[in-house]
This record gives sequence, structure tokens and C-alpha cells, in this order.
Amino acid sequence: MENKQIARTLRLLSQLMELHEENSFKIKSVANAAFKIDKSAVKISGLDLAALEKVDGIGKSIAQKVHELNTTGRIEELVQLLQLTPEGVVSMLNIKGIGPKKIQIIWKQLEIETIGELYYACNENRLIEAKGFGLKTQEEIKRIIEFSMSNVGKLLYVQAEELLNRLEPILASAQAERIAKTGEFARNCEIVEELAFVVATKNPTNFIAKISENEHLLTTENTDLQWNGTFDNFIIKIYFCPVDEFEWTLFQTIGSPKHLELMQPFLKGHNLSKAKSQEEIYKTAGLQYIPFELREGTSEIELAKEHKIPQLIGFTDLKGALHNHSTYSDGIHSLREMATYCKELGYEYLGMCDHSKSAFYANGLSEERIFKQHAEIDALNKELAPFRIFKGIESDILYDGSLDYSDEILASFDLVVASVHSQLKMTEEKANSRLIKAIENPFTTILGHPTGRLLLARTGYPINHKLIIDACAANNVIIELNANPLRLDMDWRWINYALSKDVMISINPDAHRKEGFHDMFYGVKVAQKAGLTKEMCFNALSLEAVLDKLETKNSKTV
Repeated sequence: MENKQIARTLRLLSQLMELHEENSFKIKSVANAAFKIDKSAVKISGLDLAALEKVDGIGKSIAQKVHELNTTGRIEELVQLLQLTPEGVVSMLNIKGIGPKKIQIIWKQLEIETIGELYYACNENRLIEAKGFGLKTQEEIKRIIEFSMSNVGKLLYVQAEELLNRLEPILASAQAERIAKTGEFARNCEIVEELAFVVATKNPTNFIAKISENEHLLTTENTDLQWNGTFDNFIIKIYFCPVDEFEWTLFQTIGSPKHLELMQPFLKGHNLSKAKSQEEIYKTAGLQYIPFELREGTSEIELAKEHKIPQLIGFTDLKGALHNHSTYSDGIHSLREMATYCKELGYEYLGMCDHSKSAFYANGLSEERIFKQHAEIDALNKELAPFRIFKGIESDILYDGSLDYSDEILASFDLVVASVHSQLKMTEEKANSRLIKAIENPFTTILGHPTGRLLLARTGYPINHKLIIDACAANNVIIELNANPLRLDMDWRWINYALSKDVMISINPDAHRKEGFHDMFYGVKVAQKAGLTKEMCFNALSLEAVLDKLETKNSKTV
């Protein structure tokens, strides 16, 4: 069991204990242990009871619960609390903004036991009558429920990838002539609503019979040409075809409806059902080949007509990883561990951008701790040369648009990633003015995750993307494409506009642990959808080129 799973289990236990009004000291101990385990670099499931008792933040009584979970897969106390709690009430614990105390009022006083009932109660203004609730809280709960309802049946790309990795061996065992991914996943869409495949086989019936032996794959509809079903309740589609029509079927199913519609005039008069490759289809249509990820019906066909589709950035084009965190703020690996691992991955440089002092919730750096970190970076740079660690900071953009720290402190950094982390509820006008003031600050190098969104969880604050991008262009500020698969912010749909304004993009992992560097993969995937090239990606530049650009930028702040 991974640390996050253990932490999640303990967090649920602490919430249910609070919901049932158990001892507050015990509740705090369990909640604290959940936090510590989530951040721990030690694999908790591999420890025996004696070792667990020595882990910081766990202690004897919590160690017994964790040991019970590791050995039996459950905590009996949690099982008993779940039996005492309606399933719908447990689900309410996932609604952000209302904790166990408010849920207890909803359950015990208002006698509401499901999220559906809660939503109905919000529409009837029943919540504002209860103690501790007001109109503002009621409307926020209603908004969160509506957002969750709209995302039912959707997965993040990374979640769909996990499902795919389990599904592909099952499909392969049915031994078709050819199988390929198609649809949204093949186009690197950040949100996936179904997993789709093209299968070339002479006997679809046998193929279906074979895969149906798996208890997780359930049929909902079945014809000779298509199979519809679910895998762990997620929609799966299989398009069947003869082997000589495989490429044409793939073409018809991989592009968005808009892309296929725009392709029709170019395909008229051509019979491509037996095409031997995707390249042949576009060549016959008189177009440059269009990669899967670009087939969205935006500007790709116009570019293909003029043979202007660029060489898309690849994962191996990245030379460094900027915007990362260590134990100096809220990371779980030390500066040395982050740097040596980054070097081992083959990168030339690392941007260490721990949180600034206003991010007290993330152990943001005081001025004194900044000096200590800079001294350690200087020592490590001598030791790890030619690998380079840049002295960076993720500076909070305060509510008035100013950055943390004085100009003197800001001048001590090689780069400043300016990001919004607090007071996210803003009008578009306020968000624009706040971001633009930060962009105009001469110390800002990179605008971090511009909308603050969390995919399928939080929409982010509204901004005028053109206005923000134009401000970055005017102030020589790079825009981050945050590679964390929960963010992927800035939205790929606006990267093309940024490129048209000569604004560079930095694919940043925002890594809080060593494994976080691997999120660069998802950043590259979505960057390819946007048509990003290595020339316009800041961290695809060599160390020498990055140093030159940073020195040019920083010389103007002196």
C-alpha cells in the first residue's frame, strides 16, 4: 500500500471520529499522523510495528492502527465507524469547504443523508437556517456539488493511463491482428471521457467472448462493427475492422468531430479505405501529415495546407526542470536529494523554487532561511558541476498583486516564479489586475500556473488570457505550463496565442518529491497538443542559453 493510501485511510478515520464526537486529542493525533505519512519519504507499508513506533508523528497507538492496516488491509475501528455512518454522509466528507462538524449538523439536525438530498436542500435554502451556515456557504456547497456532478464519468489523463495499463493486457490476450488506442486518449486530451480502441480481427465474436471472461469488463451494447462496455464502470469502446482497413478506421475514430468535418473537402473523390498508413491519408488529401494530438479542429488543417506544422517538442528535448520544492518548504526530499536525482535523470539544471514567506501553510521561507538555502546551493553547485542549481523562489502573488519580500531579497534569486495561492475567489477584473501587476514586477521571471485550476476539482479563477499573455509579452515574462497532471495550467488552448506573441513556455514539474520530476511527461504530452516546439520552450534551452536569458532579464532589475 502506498503512503498516500495509508494517509487517506487515516484521514478518513480522523474525520469520522470527529463526526461521531470522539476524543479531540485522539482525532488530532490521527490527523497529524495522516499528514506526516503523506509527506514521508519512507515507505510506511514496509515497516514492522517497532519501526512504525519510531516514525516522527506516529507514536505507539497510531502505529498499531497502521500495522493493522498493513497486515490486514483494514482498520477495525474505521470499519465500525463506517457501519455507523450512512454511505451518503461519508461521501459528503469529500465536499471541500465543509468539515465533519458542519456535516454532523447536516446529518443530525437537518436529517440529510445523501449528496442529492443536500443539493435539493441548497435549492430550497434549507441550509441557511442551520447554525454555522449562511447564504454564502450554502451557495458554495451548491456550486461544488454541481461541479462534481458535471464531472461524473470523466478521468484525468493520468487516471485514464492507469486504467489503460490494466486494460491493454486483457485486450492483447484476445490475440487480434492489430490493436491501437484511438480517440481522446490518443490525442493526449487532459480530460478523458472514454477509452477507445481500433481492433483488426477476422472474428469479433471470439474477441468479445475472450475479453468478456474478465469480470471487470461488462458489455452494454454489441454489434459486428462496435463493442460498447465498461471497465471498472468507465466507458470503453472498441471499433472492429478488417486488417486492411485498420488505418482508415483509426483515422475516422482518432480525430475530433470538428477535425473530421474540416477534412471532408480534402478527402472528397478519394477512396482511402485501404490506406496503408496515416501519412498516406494526409498525403493523398494534399496535406502535410497531422500528428494525432493536433487533430482537434483548431488551426491544424490550415497549417497542414501550407506545410507549416512544426516539429513538436519531445520529452528528450527538455534540458532542465524548473519550479521545484524541497524540505525547505513543503517538499518531502532534501535539496541535495532533489538535485542529485534531477542530475541522475540527465538534466543539466534544476530550479529550486520553494514557497515564499506568506505561504505559512507550506512552511514558506523567511529571509534567514533563504540565506541558509543559498549557501547550501552554492556548495552543491561546486560539488555537482557542471550541473547547476538555480536559486529560485515561488513567490506568492499577494492580493494587491505585489510579490513577497523586498526588492533587495528578490534580487538575490536567479529566477522568481510568481503564483497565486490564496484568496482565489476573484472576479475576472480583480484576477487580471492582480496578475498583471505581478507580471510587471521586474523581478518576475515566470508566471506560475496562471489560473490556479485543479482539473475535475477546481475551475480556477477567471482571467482574460489574451490580456495576461500580452502583459507577459510586454514584460519578457515566461508562462508556466505546470506539468502536474492535476493542473496542466496554462491551458493548452492558449499556448498557440502565447507563441504568436513570442512568449516562451516553461514546462515545470512543480515537484514536491523526487518522483514528481516524472510529471514532466504529462507536461510534454499536453504541450504537443498546443503545437509547442523546443525552440519556444524555456527549459528546452541549454544551460548556457538559460543563463544568458536570466542574466539579460536580471540585469534590467539592477
